[in-house]
Amino acid sequence: MIQLSVVIITKNEERNIARCLDSVKEVADEIIVVDSFSTDKTEQICREKGAVFIQNPFIGHIEQKRFATEQARSQYVLSLDADEVLDEILKKEVLTIKKNWQYDGYTCNRMTNYCGTWIRHGDWYPDVQLRLWDKTKGKWGGTNPHDRFMMHPNTKVKHLKGNILHYSYYTIEGHIQQMNFFTSILSKEYVKKGKKASWVKILLSPLFTFLRGYIFRLGFLDGYHGLVINLISAHATFIKYIKVKELEHR
Repeated sequence: MIQLSVVIITKNEERNIARCLDSVKEVADEIIVVDSFSTDKTEQICREKGAVFIQNPFIGHIEQKRFATEQARSQYVLSLDADEVLDEILKKEVLTIKKNWQYDGYTCNRMTNYCGTWIRHGDWYPDVQLRLWDKTKGKWGGTNPHDRFMMHPNTKVKHLKGNILHYSYYTIEGHIQQMNFFTSILSKEYVKKGKKASWVKILLSPLFTFLRGYIFRLGFLDGYHGLVINLISAHATFIKYIKVKELEHR
């Protein structure tokens, strides 16, 4: 049986972290929490739950998750965010894999709880995530704040049953605040990479984002919260490109 390291990054996650840690205690041989100097009870909860607690300055989502992965003793890693848990089906899948590891990485679906509603359609589901992997077979990449573990060429990946349950936003106000924060990070990354914000993108991309999620991917089936999510997503697309345009002018 392989040894599995679970890695999690945190910053003021006292509301979520206990639930996350409890969900992986059956599958983890070690749990590593890399924290960006929380000022709430995150550290206390992590230590009480038996996690290895390490503090490291936050310089980006990709960089922080890379650092957390480097702390893992095992070459086999499961990466979660503090507001995520494994459902029972996925937990059983991971336990089975530990006894017979055959692939280089494993993907699974992520289902989000938004203000008390499980979102099962649109751009938010199935939201396939690569979260279980041999750390020698890939590396962290993406564009901040949207980190992702990227497997090396010619590696083998299998999709698992079950879901990561994502307890994302407890209020619409919290979603809007996070949207503003993330679009600021993303727009700066776009400018660093030389990406431009044409008026065509500014005007048409938000419309495409809404139609894709709400109509073509059936987001309307998620009711009121499905409408809210897709409207905010469209607005986020508009804000992102407007911020890029502003940075270009500067």
